Amino acid sequence: MAAVYKSLSKTSATKAPTSNDVTRKNKQRVLILSSRGVTYRHRHLLNDLYSLLPHSRKDAKLDTKTKLYQLNELAELYNCNNVLFFEARKHQDLFLWMSKAPNGPTVKMHLQNLHTMSELHFPGNCLKGSRPILSFDSTFSSQPHLLVIKELLTHIFGVPQGARKTKPFVDHVMGFTVADGKIWIRCFQISETAVSKSDAAEEKEVESKASTLKVSKKPGDTKISLVEIGPRFVLTPIVILESSFGGPVIYENKEFVSPNQIRSEVPLSKAGRYNRRSEQALENRTKRGDMGLRTGVGERKKDELDESVLFA
Repeated sequence: MAAVYKSLSKTSATKAPTSNDVTRKNKQRVLILSSRGVTYRHRHLLNDLYSLLPHSRKDAKLDTKTKLYQLNELAELYNCNNVLFFEARKHQDLFLWMSKAPNGPTVKMHLQNLHTMSELHFPGNCLKGSRPILSFDSTFSSQPHLLVIKELLTHIFGVPQGARKTKPFVDHVMGFTVADGKIWIRCFQISETAVSKSDAAEEKEVESKASTLKVSKKPGDTKISLVEIGPRFVLTPIVILESSFGGPVIYENKEFVSPNQIRSEVPLSKAGRYNRRSEQALENRTKRGDMGLRTGVGERKKDELDESVLFA
């Protein structure tokens, strides 16, 4: 047995390694944490993402919102090269930081239209620890900043094969769509059901009525469909930094308006409407006075204390 081992070791040592023999390993680990002040819905979203990403590590809340460079040290401590940081402001606004530690880049996005798994009650379900299929919209290839965001999303949400706590199954799809300058994220289960005789008969009737040719399914074949699981949320890109949680700004969204500014403009718009109504009423009174309609039937007569007499 020792002679066989020696002969095999000699042949493996003399054989030169080629490029085909070297297998590239996708080593990705994600650190997920949040800041102080998150609500219960934000915590549920964090737990949903943690259950969907078996290669992630969840940490306690970060006490500071200004010294974000400390996240690079945490990522190095937990042997993670991707960071998902949820920053909450005023217990209602949620911002998502995606970073490639330790060299960058970093993307800051505003998270809105949040719906967690417990809220939606979707019938779909997937195996915990399974790997997803990432589906990106063709719009991601149209602009440079969307290409950077696509690469970061691929590294974070793409579960590497053979990672810790992963199962050798692919049973759900994560869709990323760009619409109206925002990134819409959805998660679907790949449902496989057997085709019954009634379904096959209905498909034959539809094919006979339609002019297009389709492959008819026989009873016993599998029918693949997508069932939404959740969570669902929308991301609005704000800025892209060159390094991890710092550095010069590569991209800035000029069309983004902060939610705090939107809330401050609501009472100002209401006050503007009131001022316009009051000015219009004053103009109507002056016009009626100029036309001599103030002393008509049903109007009180002018006295010494009337405005037109006092301020004439």
